[in-house]
Amino acid sequence: MLASSALPRRLAAAAPSWSVDTDVVVLGSGAAGLSAALAARPVREVVLVTKDALDAGSTNWAQGGLAAVLDPSDGIENHVRDTIEAGAGLCDEAAVRLLVSEAPTAISYLTRLGASFDQVADEGVALTREGGHSHRRLVHAGGDRSGAEVQRTLDESVRLAGVKVIEQAFALDLEIGRDSKGQRCAVGVRVALLDEAGHVESVGVITARAVVIATGGYGQVYASTSNPPAVTGDGVAMAMRAGVAVSDMEFIQFHPTVLWLGADAIGQQALISEAVRGEGAKLVDARGESVMDGRHRLGDLAARDVVAAEIHKVMARSVGGIDDHVFLDARSIDRFAQRFPTITAACLAAEIDPSRDLIPVAPAAHYACGGVLANLNGATELRGLFVVGEAACTGVHGANRLASNSLTESVVAGTRLGRDLSWSLPERTDYVESVEQPALLDAAWRTELRSAMSKYVGVLRTPQGLRDAAECLERLADKCSSDVAPTRSSFEATNLLTIATAVVASASSRHESRGCHRRTDYVETLESWRRHQSVRDVDGELIVT
Repeated sequence: MLASSALPRRLAAAAPSWSVDTDVVVLGSGAAGLSAALAARPVREVVLVTKDALDAGSTNWAQGGLAAVLDPSDGIENHVRDTIEAGAGLCDEAAVRLLVSEAPTAISYLTRLGASFDQVADEGVALTREGGHSHRRLVHAGGDRSGAEVQRTLDESVRLAGVKVIEQAFALDLEIGRDSKGQRCAVGVRVALLDEAGHVESVGVITARAVVIATGGYGQVYASTSNPPAVTGDGVAMAMRAGVAVSDMEFIQFHPTVLWLGADAIGQQALISEAVRGEGAKLVDARGESVMDGRHRLGDLAARDVVAAEIHKVMARSVGGIDDHVFLDARSIDRFAQRFPTITAACLAAEIDPSRDLIPVAPAAHYACGGVLANLNGATELRGLFVVGEAACTGVHGANRLASNSLTESVVAGTRLGRDLSWSLPERTDYVESVEQPALLDAAWRTELRSAMSKYVGVLRTPQGLRDAAECLERLADKCSSDVAPTRSSFEATNLLTIATAVVASASSRHESRGCHRRTDYVETLESWRRHQSVRDVDGELIVT
C-alpha cells in the first residue's frame, strides 16, 4: 500500500557552522540511551544529545516499575508466557526469552549503581503485580516513582563516567555515507542547538562511528496522552527519512486508567498506575457496576488492550449518562497516599481524595509498540545506526506490551548495545550523500493533527475515521514548506506528521483486530494476519508491506 502524502525528506534548517567527532553519539536521555552511553563509556568517547533537560523524557514519569522474575514461586516460563499472551501472537519468542532471562541481572545492575528499590522488612525487594502478569514481579521505588529513581541513578552514573552531555539540542537528520563496500551507513547526525524558547542558535554536525537512537515513543501524536511533551517520535521519524524500515506502527497502547480531567483536557494526563489495580482497586461504571467482571479471566488485571477496549464499550453505551470516562474504586487500599504519593498528589490537585472518592479515568495514548526495526542489541538494517528503547521494534512487545516490560527492556537492550560498541565499532567512513526537499510543518497545525489522531485513530478504529485521518494528514503534508521558521516546535510538528502518516497507513492496511489495533469493520483476529507490517519512506512516499 502506498501512502500518497509527499512528506519532507529532511528538516529545513540553517547550514552547519560547527562539527564534533566522537566514537558514539547517543540521541535521547531516557533509560535506554543512558544505559547504552554508560556501558560504552569506559572504552569509547560518547556524546549524548537531548533536546531538553537530561530527565525530560518518559522514563522519569514511569510509575509501575520494572518487571523481573525475583520471587521463588515465579519462574522465567511464566514471564515468557505472560509476555507472549499480551503480545497477541506477534512477539518474537527468542527476543522475549532473552529479555526475561536478563531482567533479574538488570535489576541487580541498577541496584549496584545506587538505585534504591522498595523493600519489605526481612523479605527483601518488594514486588507488586500489574495487568497481564500472573505473578507479583514488579520492582518499584518510592511507591509510584520507579522511573524517577531509575532516571536519577543513570543520570548520576553517566555524568560520573564522563559522558559528554549536550542539552537543549535537537537531532535533526542522519548523515549518510558509504562504507568500503559501497553500502549506505550512518556516519553522524545534524544537530540544532536551541535557546530556552526553542529557537535555533546554531546548527552543527556530530560525526561518529555509531549513531544510537534512543529518543522514545510518539505519544504526543495524540491530543490525550500520558507521555510528557518531549515525546514526539523524533528518532523514529529521522530513521524513516533516511529510508530505514519501521514496523508495527499501528500498535499503540492506550493505558486504560489515565486521570480524566474533563472533556477539554489535552496534552499530558496523569497516569493512574496499574499497580493500583494490582493492590485491589476495581474499575466501575457510573452505576457502580464492575467493568471487567466476567470479561476476562484476569478481571481488572487483564492486559491493557483488553481493559481499554472494555472501558471504551462502557463509554460507548453511555452507562449512567456518562460517555467519556469510568471510575476506579481504590477506597479499599490501606495507606494509599503512602503507597502511591505521586498519584495521590495528582488526584488531590483535581480535588479528588482516593481514600474517599472514586477516581475518574479514561484510556489515553501511552506506549508505542512499534518503531525502527532492530534486535535486542540495537542493530538495524543501516550500518552504523542502532536503536534501543521505545523507539525500537525488537519483537518483544508484539501487538501489545506487557506492563512494566519497557523499562526493563530499555536497561537490558541499552546495556547490551553499549557493551557491544565498547568491543567493536563500525568502520569510519566519510559523508557522501546529499538529500534535498527540506521542509517543515508550521507548529500552528499541530493541534489539528493531534485532534484528528485522537478522534479517528484511537482505541477503536472505523473505516471512515481512518479515511478522514488520512485526508487530514494529506492536507497538512501539502502545507509543509522550506519557508517555515526552524524552531523546536516546527521540528516536532513535522516529525509528528511523519509518524501519524505511518500510523494511519499501517492501521488502514491491517484488516483485522489484534492487540492494540481494533477495527469496527474487521473485528476478528485472523491467522492470515499473524505477521508484521513494515513502512518505508521512498522519496517522501510511505510504502506499507
